[in-house]
Amino acid sequence: MSDNEMAKRIRQLRISQNLTLEQVASKVGVGKSTVRKWETGMIQNMRRDKIASLADALRTTPAYLMGWDDTSGILPSNLTPLAPMDQIPLVGDIACGTPILAEENITDYVDLPGHIRADFALTCRGDSMIGAGIQDGDIVYIRHQETVENGQIAAVLVGSEEATLKRFYRSNNAVTLNAENPSYAPMVFVGEEAAQIRILGLAIAFTHPIV
Repeated sequence: MSDNEMAKRIRQLRISQNLTLEQVASKVGVGKSTVRKWETGMIQNMRRDKIASLADALRTTPAYLMGWDDTSGILPSNLTPLAPMDQIPLVGDIACGTPILAEENITDYVDLPGHIRADFALTCRGDSMIGAGIQDGDIVYIRHQETVENGQIAAVLVGSEEATLKRFYRSNNAVTLNAENPSYAPMVFVGEEAAQIRILGLAIAFTHPIV
């Protein structure tokens, strides 16, 4: 596809969505004059990251802007492009006293939408948290912090065992870890046992595959 055809597509998409040059420029992170030059074909060989950002701003695909397909490339009004993704470590078994992100703990890396701030992820095992919508095999994203509020879902290390995901409660010298499944009794730790409970972080999101 010629540069003029790409410029025409950019302009048509912008106008069809009632977007101003300023609005597109703000979304892409460039100046208004740059968008104007794109629409007139004055700038050639656009950087790949700018093509992707411009496609998101215009609710289309880089393939359509570049003429790599014959579809309209315009997303339906009730859909938005997938957010840019980051990668964070997927942590397996964690030994007591070992730093969370020690190399021996990391089993893989998983994608995370950029707007969610998390430091690592765990794979949920079992059905103890199904009441919170978290099922066996789900990936749970954890923000690393050493304290949480009572009732929040946290990744917790109990002694030398692997991390468990439970609702956390602390009262005086006792710690209670509650499941979200009535089949599981609360885990209560008092005194010295409670002092050994280590909070790994706060659960802030999870993904559940559709099978």
